[in-house]
Amino acid sequence: MASPRECAELSFRKSVAPRLSPAEARRQGQITHLAFLLLGREPAMAFLNDDNARLGGRPLDLAMASEEGCADIEAELGRLTCR
Repeated sequence: MASPRECAELSFRKSVAPRLSPAEARRQGQITHLAFLLLGREPAMAFLNDDNARLGGRPLDLAMASEEGCADIEAELGRLTCR
């Protein structure tokens, strides 16, 4: 069994993944919240994370990349839920 010190070292490793900018983080939270409200948890996760040929990429990546991308994903969510 690992000592408490070993556990602490394992759980606090510095991430090598790049950090999101404040704008990217805001758009990620905004689009995720909207998708969860409109679609429900599981369908929202599938929609946001699966590649979408119609949109030209993964909706979550597109929304985080720019304000225009976020607006495009918001519009697509509107189309999906207003049928």
